[in-house]
Amino acid sequence: MEVFFESGIIFLRSLQSIGQWLVLPMQAITFLGSEEFFLLVLPAIYWCLDAALGFRVALVLLIGNSLNGALKLAFHAPRPYWISPQVKAFAAETSFGAPSGHAQIAAGVWGMIAATVRRLWVWLVCLSLIFLIGFSRLYLGVHFPHDVIFGWLFGVITLGLILLLWKPIAVFIAEQTLGNRFLIALGVSFVLILIELVPYLWLRVNFHLPQSWIDLAVSAGVGDRLPDPVTMEGAWSNAGAFFGLMCGFIWLNQRGGIKVDGKLWEKALRYLVGLVGVLLLWRGLSVVFGLLAFNELFAFLLRYLRYALTGLWISAGAPLLFIRLKWMRSGQ
Repeated sequence: MEVFFESGIIFLRSLQSIGQWLVLPMQAITFLGSEEFFLLVLPAIYWCLDAALGFRVALVLLIGNSLNGALKLAFHAPRPYWISPQVKAFAAETSFGAPSGHAQIAAGVWGMIAATVRRLWVWLVCLSLIFLIGFSRLYLGVHFPHDVIFGWLFGVITLGLILLLWKPIAVFIAEQTLGNRFLIALGVSFVLILIELVPYLWLRVNFHLPQSWIDLAVSAGVGDRLPDPVTMEGAWSNAGAFFGLMCGFIWLNQRGGIKVDGKLWEKALRYLVGLVGVLLLWRGLSVVFGLLAFNELFAFLLRYLRYALTGLWISAGAPLLFIRLKWMRSGQ
């Protein structure tokens, strides 16, 4: 791996020599692959544009995030500025580097949108975003080139498998009782935890974070975002959001689903009111549950619950409120 690190550092130094005028544009582009961005955009798609597309994109995001977390723990590779003072850190991350989560999620999410909409201009926009998000991670100094390439590769593989298995899994789920559908969703959510738990437990026993990685991160000026890569927080978040989203979607579709058409002002109200609910659950419960957590396991369970409630609100709670307020129509 040393040859990849050494050649990668040379490439990143050359890239960053373009000048710091690109920092703000690249930070803006990298935001398009962040958790915060998708929390803003996914509800808009699901509530206002195309509920089925929003659901698909959410599944790609959550499954891709879980796989990325497991792969990061399995590879436990450093970020460029953790091992080289020559690379400037224009952004900071606490997790391991390979594969790039931004690149992997961009390939999966924007790829799903392109594959669903199937219009040339959408393909061009999505492919451009996939490339630019990966490029931004390089310029900002948070990934080596091979991190981004692996991220794109795993993202495409994940997307391909989801598209390939979508119909047979949908048929299988449709044949189950409502209770069994909820149990399947719960089981899959814990599988998402398990795939990260295995490498996590191995690292807890066999891996020691090099002090040099921390020292170089400090010297890079990353503030309090120091390397803290051996964690399960992301696994519980993704699993909880998956379970809540699935339960809401299953239950809502059992009642006939929703129709997202409507006037512009209705869609605007859906988004604004619904987003307030998202923020209250996502951020508000973070504060409340933070006061209740008395050990690590209980903190993880509360995190699972918080993200499950957020997912449930997006997929069913908010739409039911919109229907009651006559801002949305039921699919029945």
